Amino acid sequence: MMFGLVPVWWLAGAFYLGWPLFGALLFALLLTRGRVPLPPASGVWLLFLAIVAASVTQVQSAASVLTFALRLAFYVTALVVGTYVYAAARERSDLVRVLTPLTAFWFALVVLGWLAVLVPRLAMTTPVEVLLPGGVVRTPFIQDMVHLTTAEYSVRSLNPIYRPAAPFAYTNNYGSAYAMTLPCAVAFTMLRRHGVLRLALLVSLPLSLPPAFLTLNRAMFLSLGVGLAVLGVRASLRGNVRVAASIVGVVVIGAVAALFIPIADMINQRVESSDTNADRLSLYLEVLRRVRDSPWLGYGAPVNVDTVSADAPIGTQGQFWMVLFSHGVPALLCFLTWFVAAAVICGRATSAAGQWLAVVPVVCLVQIPFYGMANQNLAVAFFASTFAMALAARERAWTAGLAPAAGRPVAVSA
Repeated sequence: MMFGLVPVWWLAGAFYLGWPLFGALLFALLLTRGRVPLPPASGVWLLFLAIVAASVTQVQSAASVLTFALRLAFYVTALVVGTYVYAAARERSDLVRVLTPLTAFWFALVVLGWLAVLVPRLAMTTPVEVLLPGGVVRTPFIQDMVHLTTAEYSVRSLNPIYRPAAPFAYTNNYGSAYAMTLPCAVAFTMLRRHGVLRLALLVSLPLSLPPAFLTLNRAMFLSLGVGLAVLGVRASLRGNVRVAASIVGVVVIGAVAALFIPIADMINQRVESSDTNADRLSLYLEVLRRVRDSPWLGYGAPVNVDTVSADAPIGTQGQFWMVLFSHGVPALLCFLTWFVAAAVICGRATSAAGQWLAVVPVVCLVQIPFYGMANQNLAVAFFASTFAMALAARERAWTAGLAPAAGRPVAVSA
C-alpha cells in the first residue's frame, strides 16, 4: 500500500500527508510483533530524532509548527520503514518479495515521469486539497504537496523548460528518487533471474531515461556517477564480473540515450538562463552566518528573509543546510554519521544484488548538500540501505556456517 500505490496517493493529494500515516501503521505492526531487531546504527538516528524534537523550542512562528511536525514525521517514518524491512529481510527466505515494493515505487516513477513528459502542464485540485482547512492549504509548503502537478516550469517564460516532477512537488525530489531507486531496480534483476517482473524491469530501465534526463538535475547525474564509480572499484577489487558487466550495461544504455537527448546542452542553457547557482550560494552563506548564533538546536525550521537573492527560505536547497540551520550542528553530525555507517555496513555485501544496493547510501551522501530529504525519499533510502544491511548479515552468517542453507541469499527463477 505504501510503496506500491504511489500513483493513487498522488492523484488523491495524499502522497505527502499520507506517508507518515503509513509509517504509523507499520509502527503498530511492529509493536504487535514484540521484540524486533533494530538496523545497525539506529542509536545514532534515535539521537538525531531526539535533537530534532528538542529543536521545536526554537520555532519562531505558529505556522512553522505544522511543517516542523511533518518533517519530524518523515524522519521517524524512515526509521520505522528501515526497521520493518531489516526484520523482514533477515527472517524471510524470499528476499525478492521483500524488495518488490521498492520496485513498484520505481515503476511509479517511470510511469508518472512519462506523464510529465507528455502532459507537462497538467494541474488538478485534489480531494485532500479540498478537505483541508483553507488556512492550512494556503501555506505555500502545504499547497505544493497537495495540489497535483506533473512538471516544474516557469510560467513567465515564452519557451519554458518542462522538468518532470510527479509524483513529487519538486523536480529535484524526482531526480533524487531516481538516483536512489535505479540501483534497487538493477539489484532486483540480480535476485530474480527469470519472470515477467524481471523482464518488465529490464524494459523500464531504458524507458526511464528520458524523464530522468529532462529533469536536468545535475546532482542526480553526479550522485549516480559517484555511486557507479564506487561500485566499479568494489567489483574490480572482488573480481565480480557480473557486477562489472551490469555497470557497463547501464552506462551504455545511458550513453545511447544521450545521443538522442542533448542533455549537456539543455543543462548549460538552463544554467545560463537562471541564477540558480548564485541563489544557492547566497542561501548557504546565510546559513553559515546565522548558525553561529544558534549552533546547538538551530532555528527549528527554515526562515523566510529578504537578505538573500533567492526566493527560497534559508535552510532549504539541500538536506545538509536544512538540518544544520533547523536543528543545529549535533543533529547534522548524527544525520551524516548514519549515512556514512550505512555506506560502510552495506559495502560488506558480496552478492551482486547486495553490491548494487550498497550504492544507495553513497548516492545519498553525494545528494545531501544539494537535495532535501525530509520527504518520502528518506524512507526509500532507509528501505534500500537496511535491506542491504540484512543481506550482508545473511551472507556473512551463511559463509561462517551459522545459517541454514535455506537462509542463503540466492537468486530465484520465478
